[in-house]
Amino acid sequence: MNMFQLLKLRIKGRYEPRTQGIVTFFNPYSYYLARREQKIFSQMDEFYIDGQLLVRILTALGIPGIKRFSFDNTSLAPIVFKDCIKGKKSIYFIGAKEEEISTSVKIIAENYPGLEILGYRNGYFNSKLERGEVLENIKKISPDVVVSGMGTPYQEEFLVDLRSHGWSGVGYTCGGFFHQSTTGLNYYPKWMDKLNIRWVYRIYDEPKLVKRYFIQYPIAISYILFDFVKYKLTS
Repeated sequence: MNMFQLLKLRIKGRYEPRTQGIVTFFNPYSYYLARREQKIFSQMDEFYIDGQLLVRILTALGIPGIKRFSFDNTSLAPIVFKDCIKGKKSIYFIGAKEEEISTSVKIIAENYPGLEILGYRNGYFNSKLERGEVLENIKKISPDVVVSGMGTPYQEEFLVDLRSHGWSGVGYTCGGFFHQSTTGLNYYPKWMDKLNIRWVYRIYDEPKLVKRYFIQYPIAISYILFDFVKYKLTS
């Protein structure tokens, strides 16, 4: 099974709340990385498509009914937080640098006062031992929801390892959500969000992403097309 086939099997066109499992989000760059880490991504339970470009590509390749979802304030984050409050579900956040995660969690707590936050931690570890201790601690406090923002594929791998340690909640990856939330939950200007040009603002905020959008994205799209053709020839 190649990466395109796996994506096709696990892709979700609409959001449905879960009580267990691991959910991650794909753009062309994460597809490019996932292709090299398929063992990890084969353990994801659901894929959502983050970005209109990949939505259009996959629609053109015959996967209907796809909509853009991402774990940020323009999409799923408010839905998940409100669902946690309504269902009295606890949540744990991990990822980003210490200052970023502490600031963003404070802002999240202020905007969602009924949210039961069991804890949070930055996404950097000094050793495998420390990482293992963090996994055991999260398992022990047993949050219903874990949001992991360490970048692909580390955020996915962390949730897979957390489940293998015996945790049985639902995990969401969130990419740069914690970084983006340090100045408020509304990261993107409303007009850019409405026009689906969020990528332009991301380049403005993080110039290093120029390489991703203009070099790695085209490479990733070629891989998607290659995997699609290979899948069609073998199916």
